[in-house]
Amino acid sequence: MRKQTKPDNSLAKDIEYIKGGDNSNLRKILFNEQKGFCAYTETYLGRTDQKDIDHFNPSKDFIDRNKYLNLFLCKSQWNKEKSDKWNEFQPVLSPYNNDFETKIIYNNELNLFEAYNENDKEVFNLVKLLKLDDYDLSVERKKYISLCKELITYYESPTIYFQKVIEKSLTELKFIRSLEIEFGIDIWNMIPEIE
Repeated sequence: MRKQTKPDNSLAKDIEYIKGGDNSNLRKILFNEQKGFCAYTETYLGRTDQKDIDHFNPSKDFIDRNKYLNLFLCKSQWNKEKSDKWNEFQPVLSPYNNDFETKIIYNNELNLFEAYNENDKEVFNLVKLLKLDDYDLSVERKKYISLCKELITYYESPTIYFQKVIEKSLTELKFIRSLEIEFGIDIWNMIPEIE
């Protein structure tokens, strides 16, 4: 998982989530800002995926619950599982914490994300809450990285390979932060902004 960013000039900054209302415009803006990727799994939110607007802090008494800075677009499964476990894992690190990527580290050997410091309760809780250390996801990530390593051999460099994937089949790209660490390139900024 990568640190999430929220643009200061976002079209959604003054839009609030409306329970039971039409949130399609908000969903579209979040989709565009996240370049079409789930905030938590870094897998593409394709046509057949249910795209949920997740309230990162889903507590009914959280005053900013329906505001832009608390909202992320994610795959439905992650939204449901996270919301069911929220109260078990408190306090929790925010996905747009400035130190996010130094606190949540990628374990190359296991192909999963984990807390840099297990004594940091906020970080440890985020890993457990979002299942960043999920075994099945780590196996999927390992197989995908292995496939990328094999396919890259047919190209001049990893950069050219990922440029082709982005150009020809963006929906097949996943686990971006893991790929960036494995191959030492900035894939996120290679992905064009969605308009």
